[in-house]
Amino acid sequence: QEQLVESGGGLVKTGGSLRLSCVAYGRRFAAYAINWFRQAPGKEREFVAAMNWSGVSTYYADSVKGRFTISRDNANGTVYLQMNNLKPEDTAVYYCAARTKGDYSRESSYEYWGQGTQVTVSL
Repeated sequence: QEQLVESGGGLVKTGGSLRLSCVAYGRRFAAYAINWFRQAPGKEREFVAAMNWSGVSTYYADSVKGRFTISRDNANGTVYLQMNNLKPEDTAVYYCAARTKGDYSRESSYEYWGQGTQVTVSL
């Protein structure tokens, strides 16, 4: 059964770093691009980072550009989000999601979602 499982969230101080992992279970995910979204308290879920299927191109929300890096380990079926220089406004539940087509920044393009992992950045 296809499933996405995130891990790596936690509590970190401003300026700190975390690396999130998303493990894709299921053979179907070999054909999917897996990307990252987040949802802060009281706000709508928003796009964070994407990598195209080939891994050649990456895309980031302006708010995280230069601080976050998306990467992929195909051998282990894992997608990572390295988050550096974290800020309190990065506090959110982070989700990985999988899609085969459509706009990478739109939630409606994604077929599968993980359960989310909490990231909290303190002052």
